[in-house]
Amino acid sequence: MSARPARILSIAGSDSSGGAGIQADIKTITMLGGYAMTAITAVTAQNTRGVRGVESLSPDFVAAQIDACLEDIGADAVKIGMLGSADIAEVVADRLEDLGKPIVFDPVMVATSGSLLADDATIAAFEWLMEIATLTTPNVTELAALGGADGMTARNDGRGVAYLAKGGDADGPMVEDRLVRPGHEDKVWSDARIVTKHTHGTGCTLSSAIATNLGRGLAMEAAIAEARLYVREALKSAPGFGFGNGPLGHQAVR
Repeated sequence: MSARPARILSIAGSDSSGGAGIQADIKTITMLGGYAMTAITAVTAQNTRGVRGVESLSPDFVAAQIDACLEDIGADAVKIGMLGSADIAEVVADRLEDLGKPIVFDPVMVATSGSLLADDATIAAFEWLMEIATLTTPNVTELAALGGADGMTARNDGRGVAYLAKGGDADGPMVEDRLVRPGHEDKVWSDARIVTKHTHGTGCTLSSAIATNLGRGLAMEAAIAEARLYVREALKSAPGFGFGNGPLGHQAVR
């Protein structure tokens, strides 16, 4: 009998076009051998060109989804993505504070298309989530909105929070991702940029891949390294769908 798959709970919004959010998370978790569960925070009407509409679910119903999963199946790791409102962010943090399992928080603020997915109140509510997260994965814009490297270091009574500063949306021929953890030397990964417009859901895919790898028992650096390789293969395997920023090829297997 084969070993049971790692149980991964994704708390995020739904992407009607299938490239990001819950849909990207389910595909990623499944392709990496995990068992995907979901707590949907919002539903969106979107495609590769942009977000046309967002309807957030009630905080109580988001909490009910989380409780239903954790009380029965349980979870080996959690990925948090788009939250939709400050109240949802707070109820998610409340439910996960004492979980005792790896939590990867992708502080989604803006979609690949440029559409705003978090207002100022929601971003302010990210503080609690960053404190309880095992790892926070901001891109360049999100890191700046969260106070930059200095701001991340000053959080949590000056001890700072662990974060992966992603460089995919920076300029230049190389993509650099930097892991910063209190009490550890920084770890940097650098690879040649894969030139493509089909990057919809890259952040969702990376964070859910890291969560899956942590849930499988990998150490932090190994979990990130494996997740980065998966994302790069998925970028190379993008099917070319849509007229805008198309989805990744989540079927990519290393």
